[in-house]
Amino acid sequence: MVIKPTRIAIDAMGGDYAPSEIVEGAIQAQETHGVKVLLVGNPQQIKACINHKSNQPLPEIVPAEEIVEMHEEPLTAIRRKSKASINVAMNLVKQKEADAVVSAGHSGAAMASALLRLGRLSGIDRPAIGAVLPTMVPKKPVLILDVGANVDCRPKFLEQFAVMGTIYSEYVLGTTEPKVGLLNIGEEPSKGNDLAVRTHQILQENNQIKFIGNAEGRDVLSGSFDVIVCDGFAGNVLLKFAEAVGDAVLQMMREELTPGLSGKIGTAILRPNLKRMKQRIDHVEHGGGLLLGVGGICIISHGSSKALTISNAIRSAREAVENRVIERINSNYVLENNKSIVSNQ
Repeated sequence: MVIKPTRIAIDAMGGDYAPSEIVEGAIQAQETHGVKVLLVGNPQQIKACINHKSNQPLPEIVPAEEIVEMHEEPLTAIRRKSKASINVAMNLVKQKEADAVVSAGHSGAAMASALLRLGRLSGIDRPAIGAVLPTMVPKKPVLILDVGANVDCRPKFLEQFAVMGTIYSEYVLGTTEPKVGLLNIGEEPSKGNDLAVRTHQILQENNQIKFIGNAEGRDVLSGSFDVIVCDGFAGNVLLKFAEAVGDAVLQMMREELTPGLSGKIGTAILRPNLKRMKQRIDHVEHGGGLLLGVGGICIISHGSSKALTISNAIRSAREAVENRVIERINSNYVLENNKSIVSNQ
């Protein structure tokens, strides 16, 4: 039996460095991660970026006539530009011609297109963007969600984020019994605003997750939690601050280790350790955030993504597909809905 490679549709026209860096990253991923890449966008511009020297076949190019620009209102643009690259990429997943989508373009447009074309999963009121961050415990990441899809949330939204995050953490990140926390300003159940207090009670009562309490800002990277839920406003601020700290640490390391002969010798000795440290704290290594709660795998990358980020985003998409994240979330909510029906009869 021949196993077909995972097919990833790439919005080649989305991002600050599109299409050159997107195309390069896609080709890297096809060679490194064993996926089949479909580059969606302007064929002439994409072909001009391909400098192929590998024995691997060239990526397939799927034409798309339009682009959603960063300044455009996402929902309006998605509806008006039916042939935009992000819409064409989402349609490939909808039509089962691709297994996942990766985009570094307009994140709002990617989310709107996913909702309109792929729809929400049964039992999910709002999708959430999940971002993986490193912690002080080696090889123990933490999943934060939501990091930007929903600025305002209700307690039941956060409860759904916790369930979806638990499934992703367990089956994709390989965490046994993921520990869930609620981002808050204190450990006590009574701390925080009305949303935090009400959500804490709901999470405590949910037997589908292992909720261990509130997570303060200093706890996020401690390794004590595997999944942390919050509204998209707080999550986005947290994510961008964490990325900035990682960039600052890397910059300080470069500045302090390079001056003079002793610095060069020290850098040479420490190079393997420094490389591992960079892999732990650099957000480029994770590629982007998975949009959980829609009817298909969609990875939303940074607008400033370059080739390595795109390659890693494609790897994350492949892992989500191979670990059947969508099917597991669907099965979970089908089971819970059936339990509710039986208990109410």
